[in-house]
Amino acid sequence: MTTAQIASRLETLCRAGDFHTAVDELYADAAVSIEPYETPDFQKETRGKTNILRKGEKFGSMVDNMHALTVRDTVTTGNVIAMVMGMDVTMKGRPRANFEELCVYHVKDGKIVSEQFFM
Repeated sequence: MTTAQIASRLETLCRAGDFHTAVDELYADAAVSIEPYETPDFQKETRGKTNILRKGEKFGSMVDNMHALTVRDTVTTGNVIAMVMGMDVTMKGRPRANFEELCVYHVKDGKIVSEQFFM
């Protein structure tokens, strides 16, 4: 797949909240995920598609209610994809909150090899 094709599919899946399929279909086995900072629940860096899928499952298990998910149109240049994603979410045991982050993906050989989030 080209970077533009990956971006289109990624945008569609993220808008549907289907992050598992996005990782499963579009990510390289050795992909890396980089969070803005380390927390008690998540490491700063997660390596490998299997571990990225586990991280997503863990996040999902922490969500009490996803009130809204927004994804702005993706932007691509060369082998880079960027999008802004927002969540209106209630995490278990926490008050409702809004988050917005810039998501940047690098593509190599038709697969996403890294994702990095900026808040």
